[in-house]
Amino acid sequence: MKPRWQVVSALGVFQILAWGSSAYLPAVLALPIAVDTGWPLPWVVGGVSVGLLVSAAASPRVGAAIAERGGRPVLAAGALLLALGLAVLGLSPSLTVFLAGWVVVGSGMGMGLYDPAFATLGRLYGSDARSAITTLTLWGGFASTVSWPLSAFMVEHVGWRGACFAYAALHAGISLPLVLSVVPAGATRDTTTERHDDRRAPCAEERRAFMLLVVLLVLCSTIFGLVSVHLLTLLQARGETLAAAVAFGAMVGPSQVGARLLEMSGRGRHHPLWTMRAAVVLTAIGVCSLAYDLLPVAAAMVFYGSGAGILSIARGTVPLALFGPGTYASVMGRLARPAQVAQAVAPTAGAALLAHAGAYVTLVFLAALSILAVGVVSLLRERGDLPGP
Repeated sequence: MKPRWQVVSALGVFQILAWGSSAYLPAVLALPIAVDTGWPLPWVVGGVSVGLLVSAAASPRVGAAIAERGGRPVLAAGALLLALGLAVLGLSPSLTVFLAGWVVVGSGMGMGLYDPAFATLGRLYGSDARSAITTLTLWGGFASTVSWPLSAFMVEHVGWRGACFAYAALHAGISLPLVLSVVPAGATRDTTTERHDDRRAPCAEERRAFMLLVVLLVLCSTIFGLVSVHLLTLLQARGETLAAAVAFGAMVGPSQVGARLLEMSGRGRHHPLWTMRAAVVLTAIGVCSLAYDLLPVAAAMVFYGSGAGILSIARGTVPLALFGPGTYASVMGRLARPAQVAQAVAPTAGAALLAHAGAYVTLVFLAALSILAVGVVSLLRERGDLPGP
């Protein structure tokens, strides 16, 4: 059996390549694609939304497959689908084929991004998976740091099509072999009891907790999905120059990583729900500060980035704590669908809101969502029979 650090490191490399070649790809490639092909830029950028919707549709089946057979075959299939989809993007002679390529990429996203990786760790390590999940998010936090300069370098030297082919080769040559050679085939311990737990009907308390988590993740995914695309526009509408807006936006990434390191330093001494509560409150402080000028913009970005950073940890650890390792993989699959739909729709909805109501109303809307999220997370309760961290 491979040491845990090797498994997490292999999944970390996978996450950097998966995020960098899917959700983060249009940030660098969208404009060169539109200029080269003449395809409308909104449709080019919209490929990510197509991918997220396909990923959302697949997520419950993906979670069930990991619960049944373990994560290795699912992640391997994800690497292959990402490679195939990126090859289709690079070859696409028309916008229709390009969007079809995103359907394939979206299938790979559903099998290769955070949720299936978290489910794999939960399947492998059970109640002890919390530290592994936290460490994996640290790897994922460097996805944009690595992929954006790499994508820009490739676009400059081999063009956007060459960049797609290169990422396809990286998945086939690095991601797939890492998964097959390092990620264990199944759980590291006897899971007979856990499989039995997976078949039992959830109690009323668990159903309530699940619905609250769905609502909370939809609210947060809407906020993050809208802000990630429109942050520079919102900051400039508040009177910031483009250079200042870019500088403030650049503070989000380091804040995410710093908050994750701080969470890791706690070594699991507090319940994961406290991480989720802190994440939601920090996000609300950041968003409300932007909407109502409560804090300087730099401070608002630090709060917002910190909240976004540790929410990705809580998204993986809270379901494990609330529902147990036996149902974890299937629960993660079911939770992912509504959150990914919200993330896919949010940028388009945000663009419409900005166009028709303006930046101030958009910020107030985001503030209202963040305050509502604080109310929802306060309703979640710790499970009485939690195992130790």
